[in-house]
Amino acid sequence: MPNKNKSGKQKDAKPAVVTEADKRRLRREEEAKAIEELGQRALALAKEGPLSSSVKLFTELPISEKTLKGLARSHYAEMTEIQHKALPYVLAKRDVLGAAKTGSGKTLAFLIPVLEVLYRSQWTSFDGLGALIISPTRELAIQIFEELRKVGRYHQLSAGLVIGGKRVEEEKEILTKMNILVCTPGRLLQHMDETVGFDCCTLQVLVLDEADRILDMGFKKSMNAIIANLPRQRQTLLFSATQTKSVKDLARLSLERPEYVGVHEADRFSTPSKLTQHCMVVPLPQKLDMLYSFLRTHPTSKVIVFLSSGKQVRFVYETFSRLRIGIPLLHLHGKQKQMRRTEIFEKFKNTTKAALFCTDVAARGLDFPAVDWVVQVDCPEDCDTYLHRVGRTARYEASGKGLLFLLPSEAPEMTRLLAERNIPIKEISPKSGKVMTVAKQLQHLCFKETEVKYLGQRAFVTYVRSVYLQKNKSVFKVDELPLEEYAESLGLPGAPRVKFVQGAARKNKSYEAENSLSREEREQLRMERMEAIESENTPTAAAEGAAEGAAGDKVKTKVDKMFARKNANVLAEHYQRLVVHSDNDGGSDGGSDSEGEGEFITLKRADHTLSDGESDASSSDEEEAPVRTIAVNPSTGLPVVVANIPSQDLTKRQLRKIKEKVMKNTRNTRVVFDDDGNARSTYELKDEESFRNEGDVNAMVGEFQDRNRALMAEADVDDREVDRQRRKEKRLSRRIREREELGLEPLPVLATADASDGGNYYDEEGGDRSDYSEDGGMQDEPRTAKRKSAHDSAPKKRRVLEVDNAAMTLEDQEQLALQLLGGN
Repeated sequence: MPNKNKSGKQKDAKPAVVTEADKRRLRREEEAKAIEELGQRALALAKEGPLSSSVKLFTELPISEKTLKGLARSHYAEMTEIQHKALPYVLAKRDVLGAAKTGSGKTLAFLIPVLEVLYRSQWTSFDGLGALIISPTRELAIQIFEELRKVGRYHQLSAGLVIGGKRVEEEKEILTKMNILVCTPGRLLQHMDETVGFDCCTLQVLVLDEADRILDMGFKKSMNAIIANLPRQRQTLLFSATQTKSVKDLARLSLERPEYVGVHEADRFSTPSKLTQHCMVVPLPQKLDMLYSFLRTHPTSKVIVFLSSGKQVRFVYETFSRLRIGIPLLHLHGKQKQMRRTEIFEKFKNTTKAALFCTDVAARGLDFPAVDWVVQVDCPEDCDTYLHRVGRTARYEASGKGLLFLLPSEAPEMTRLLAERNIPIKEISPKSGKVMTVAKQLQHLCFKETEVKYLGQRAFVTYVRSVYLQKNKSVFKVDELPLEEYAESLGLPGAPRVKFVQGAARKNKSYEAENSLSREEREQLRMERMEAIESENTPTAAAEGAAEGAAGDKVKTKVDKMFARKNANVLAEHYQRLVVHSDNDGGSDGGSDSEGEGEFITLKRADHTLSDGESDASSSDEEEAPVRTIAVNPSTGLPVVVANIPSQDLTKRQLRKIKEKVMKNTRNTRVVFDDDGNARSTYELKDEESFRNEGDVNAMVGEFQDRNRALMAEADVDDREVDRQRRKEKRLSRRIREREELGLEPLPVLATADASDGGNYYDEEGGDRSDYSEDGGMQDEPRTAKRKSAHDSAPKKRRVLEVDNAAMTLEDQEQLALQLLGGN
């Protein structure tokens, strides 16, 4: 029976003990309930369409507390228009195409849904890859990753950055543990091919930032391979300032009824309202002068300068740095190392005044704060590129200015295209008194530094190539560029030869010339060409050609066959100059006195022959064999000949073939020239008859041996004398070293004289001590006074050994005397 107290009431039961496991279970249940509620709210908002104008804060969205804390910590409170319209659809897990002006907050519009989708799925590091964010450039990928770290700092998700320029092995070790991956297409595809264990089968969200750039021809192959490795059941988000609407591109991504969110389509202009845009018609040779003048007059501004190629960026940066323009300079292009690119990117972000020279690698998505000017020195390829470039300034609610340089040939069509895209741009002209010229200074730099000259040549070629490769030929007209004047403005001594420009000009001229004819004239021209071809193939012409071949006894060379072709009018320019265009071309009258008449090839230099006979033979056959002798094969004695074409007109391949032919048929021998200028061998062998006429061979051999034996004996005497002097010096140095090791005083004698003295010793007063023999004993015969006087007059090399005799004891002096006399 239940326990009752005295009043008859039942006692209360003991409270249950709540363990840590129960607390964790309750938290999971509450979290699952909150996640389910967020999902339902997101679906409800998606059905209602974009949020009402009254909802402007992130706290009013159905997102988790962790995301809200990250947004508050990063100082994000109010939504922008693209976030306001796109987030309801994205949070409901629908595919979205988002388009908005640059600097309008598109990054958060896809980062928040990425975090929320994985949070609602309770994603962990063991679940693999859940979200993939692809960016066209490394700098933009770095910027997205930094923003992801700020907003998602309170989520228990792992994120990684995979871009080119870093070590692949380090990325492979951690790639399989990533939940969110920010990457560029090339490096992602490399990991898909090489990294073991990297699998995208669990992918939930795919994001393409700057989608129109990623889906164009530059990334077509990479993106097709990447999309083939992704699961079809996923959420796909595409964001860009100029969004693609191509059905083909959207079909590649397997989108399912995507929602298109265009924010500023109803606006009057396609650019931010606080952006002031100007254009200026500048001739090509004056572009650098105008840029130099602009930077000199804006030393406290933050400027981004766009050029069409990396070689131009480096040339302008190197030259303007040497000219000390008065503003900090930076440069950014695709050929730099990744660490250097990141360093320049961060440095320009944190500075308040600088000029950044860059290519279109910095044109998309990069958020540089407080940029005052965007200067486009080279015309963009289209209006979309212009919008992305000029979008680096006037971001969000800031103001900015843009300046576009246009060539006279580019200005009419480009301004019309910009007007069609609702881009307000005003044409201005520079003040004549403010323009400064730098052509003389650049010329001095190119003359002084070879590297600057090389950079100028490469900048010239890459700019011309960029204009040549542009698709819109109504804007970019490469044949109207003043190339010589442009090269002079870069400081170059002359315009580098650009083959494709010359070919394009010739092709355009021939096309225009042919199209200028009427239909009847074109038909008549075609018939004349056909008749000329048929006349060449007639039996009479063939018989004449056979007769000429029989008359000529020589073998046809490659040059002969080349000029015999029917399409000889398509030969290169330096070959065309070799053909003699005359009425008597190839005539049989070899005795004509007119210069060059009857010759097949114009000779530019005389043949060099080795003998008179060969010279006569070559001169007699000069007309028949227009070749020159370059060497003689020593094994066969036959001359090595090539076509007598001037070396300046030969191609590199032909020069290499001639060199190989010479090396194959000749020996690398040394020659000398006599008084007449004839080449002769350094060593010439006598014939056997003249050698035997000089005498008996055995007698000459004996004389030769006796003569050389006497020379060897004389040399042997000198060698022995030198060796004796060397041994004397060695013994003296050994005695001095032994006394130093024993702690005795140095010898009270001077060093030996030169080897020419005979190695005599002298005392401190200059007296001769040579009466002592090499072993310390007396010599049999003292040296003469004459010998001594000769030594006194000769300069002596001595080493003075200081000896303090007063400090020596009697025993030390006796011991020293015994050693000097050779005693023990």
